[in-house]
Amino acid sequence: MVLPLSQRKNPGVICLFDVDGTLTPARQSVSPKMLQVLKELRDHTATGFVGGSDLQKIREQLQLPGAENFLNDFDYGFAENGLTAYRMGEELPSESFINWLGEEKYKKFIKFCLAYISKLEIPVMRGTFIEFRRGMVNVSPIGRNATVKERIEFQDYDREHHIRRDFVNVLKKEFPDYGLTYSIGGQISFDVFPAGWDKTFALQNLKEKEDVLPGGYKEIHFFGDKTFEGGNDYEIFSHPSVIGHTVTSPEDTIQQLNQLFLQKTS
Repeated sequence: MVLPLSQRKNPGVICLFDVDGTLTPARQSVSPKMLQVLKELRDHTATGFVGGSDLQKIREQLQLPGAENFLNDFDYGFAENGLTAYRMGEELPSESFINWLGEEKYKKFIKFCLAYISKLEIPVMRGTFIEFRRGMVNVSPIGRNATVKERIEFQDYDREHHIRRDFVNVLKKEFPDYGLTYSIGGQISFDVFPAGWDKTFALQNLKEKEDVLPGGYKEIHFFGDKTFEGGNDYEIFSHPSVIGHTVTSPEDTIQQLNQLFLQKTS
C-alpha cells in the first residue's frame, strides 16, 4: 500500500532521479536492489524520475520483465525532460518540440547535423544518428544502435577527442537564433531542445493541492551523475529551488539514500 503524500515520514520532501548512471547503468536495466530501496524511500518521501529519453526507453530500463506498470512505483514520472509527465500513474498535459520550432527550421537543422556526422572521422558508426522525440532531438555521432561495448569505447574516445563538445559548439554558431539549448548526457549523444525545456521543466508539475499535501513541497532533492556544467543534469541540479546531489553510479545513489533518508549504513 502506498502512503498518501501527507503521511510519509518526511511529508513535503520529494526525491527526483536521473535515470542513466543514477538509477541504472547507462541504457541498462534497473536492479532489484535499487527497486527495493526506492520502494522503502517512498515511505519517507515522494519520489519521481526525470529522464531525457522517451517513455518507452525509460520503461525498458525501469520495468523488470513480468512486472506491473513501472509508473506505479513512483509518484511522478517525467520522460523527455518532463515534456511527457505523469502523476500517480496518470498522464499530464504535454508539449511538442516540432510545433515550437516549425517544420522548415527543423529540417534545416537535421540536414546540417547529418552532413556534419557524415564527415566525422571516428572509429565506429552504426545507425539512428538522429532521434526525434516529443520534446527534443537526440543527436548521436556514433548512432544509437551501437552495442554496450561500442558505447563504452566511444565514451572513452569522446573524452579524449571531444567529438560531442565540438559538434555542439558548431551548432551553436550555425543556429544562433533558434533559441536552442544543447546538453551532453549519457555515453554517445547529446540532446537539443528549446531554451528552458531542460530537466527544470519537470518542476512546474510539482504543485499539490493543499488538502493533498499541506504546505506543498518544502524540499526538492535531485540525484544525477551529469551535474557538471554542460551535462544534462546541470540545470535542475543547480536550480535555486533544488537540493542537488551528484552520484557516480546506481550503487552510490543507494548509499546516499541510505545515509540521507533511510538511516542505513550500507
